[in-house]
Amino acid sequence: MTIHIGAAKEDIAETVLLPGDPYRAKWAAETFLQDVRLINETRGMLGFTGTWNGNRVTIQGSGMGMPSLSIYVNELIRDYDAKTLIRIGSCGGMQEQVKLRDVIVAMTASTLSTPSRGIFKELNFAPCADWGLLRAAVQAAEAKGTDTHVGGIYSSDVFYDERPDLNEQMVRHGILGVEMEAAELYNLAARHGRRALAVLTVSDHLLTGESMPSDQRERSFGDMVEIALEAAFA
Repeated sequence: MTIHIGAAKEDIAETVLLPGDPYRAKWAAETFLQDVRLINETRGMLGFTGTWNGNRVTIQGSGMGMPSLSIYVNELIRDYDAKTLIRIGSCGGMQEQVKLRDVIVAMTASTLSTPSRGIFKELNFAPCADWGLLRAAVQAAEAKGTDTHVGGIYSSDVFYDERPDLNEQMVRHGILGVEMEAAELYNLAARHGRRALAVLTVSDHLLTGESMPSDQRERSFGDMVEIALEAAFA
């Protein structure tokens, strides 16, 4: 048990999926896992452990933004010895070829700032995914026939940024989509020698203004969860 996770050490699996929304964690666990147990509800941030194809998996909500994710990932690694951590969540598309409901597998995550900034000081560290997980996720997506894009994303440290000039540069440099967590996940995984990946579903689009209706989001996120699970145990 930690300050933010009320689970016993043996309740957390070595493989952890990290949706930001605790209710998405509940939906994913009940939809894709067997023998599911609620193992955390501290501060309303739900966590579940079950099995997928005989493999133990924990799905733990991480909240919105890098500061929140940093708390949960630090505790999952330091106190529960999680080995593989995969963020699953939504993102905004930033390239014309990226469409609503497409999946993005994040190879790198650019950012202006993360909670690790104080550690890195003047270093502009380049957060990147674990190659083995990345390769396995791409292979799983190809096998499913899912429309998938692989490349760099932008992890924003604010939601309402009022920076059209910054978005313009992201688009210019080929950034596929924007979200708010992956860069710090990759930082922490690198620091502690763990495997990390972000698999994201495009729920809205910064160029076209399109947005997926809320009642369609969960149904459209199934491919993302399956790709993450298959990559974790490839």
